[in-house]
Amino acid sequence: MATLQNANVLHRTWSSLTPCQVFLFSQSSGVAYRRFIPPVVRASAQGDNVYLAKQGTTARREVLAVVGALTASVFFTNTALAAQAPKGFQAFLDKFDGYSFLYPFGWQEVVVNGQDKAYKDVIEPLESVSITIVPTSKTDIHELGPPEQVAETLVRKVLSSPSQKTKLLNVKERTAEGKIYYTFEFVAQAPNYIRHALGTVAIGNGKFYTLTTGANERRWSKIEEKLRTVIDSFSLFDG
Repeated sequence: MATLQNANVLHRTWSSLTPCQVFLFSQSSGVAYRRFIPPVVRASAQGDNVYLAKQGTTARREVLAVVGALTASVFFTNTALAAQAPKGFQAFLDKFDGYSFLYPFGWQEVVVNGQDKAYKDVIEPLESVSITIVPTSKTDIHELGPPEQVAETLVRKVLSSPSQKTKLLNVKERTAEGKIYYTFEFVAQAPNYIRHALGTVAIGNGKFYTLTTGANERRWSKIEEKLRTVIDSFSLFDG
């Protein structure tokens, strides 16, 4: 959900104006919320829709009607995506940040600091998928370097701890609907387990996306096909 600071509110006399009530609707979460800020001439939230509430019951009804319509739009979009998911998978779509992916049915959503979205198996916790998003001024992933170089750096410095021994197994580049993705496979060895993982990275919407999924090495042969479906399903669109 966009914060007020990210709303790019434009007004030269911000601090001198009287607060008014503003309704914001987050398309990514389908949640409406309220903030009290100075009245503004214009506002945009890069995906969130901002409405200045007028005085009186009529205005409140108008706001609620718009919020209701937007909620329905998000619901039907996610429902349509879910209907297209193959058997045994569920779909997640983030309209605000502009991405979607599949994850195995039964995995539960978890909150992980620094990650935009994460799901995991409650019985096999190493079986999970997560995505991180960071702003970037780059517009083409090739600006970061060749696939092998980017993957090696991520595996050693971002996707594993300093105490783990890592090995990059393979890397490939793919293009889908005009978007370029680097996809790679690696293992990370900890003192008491080895995690076999897949990752994919891409650039779009002024953001650098990293999606990773994996499992305990002892479970790899049983879960590999599902995890490859997850990683190959990752898709960017204009948010």
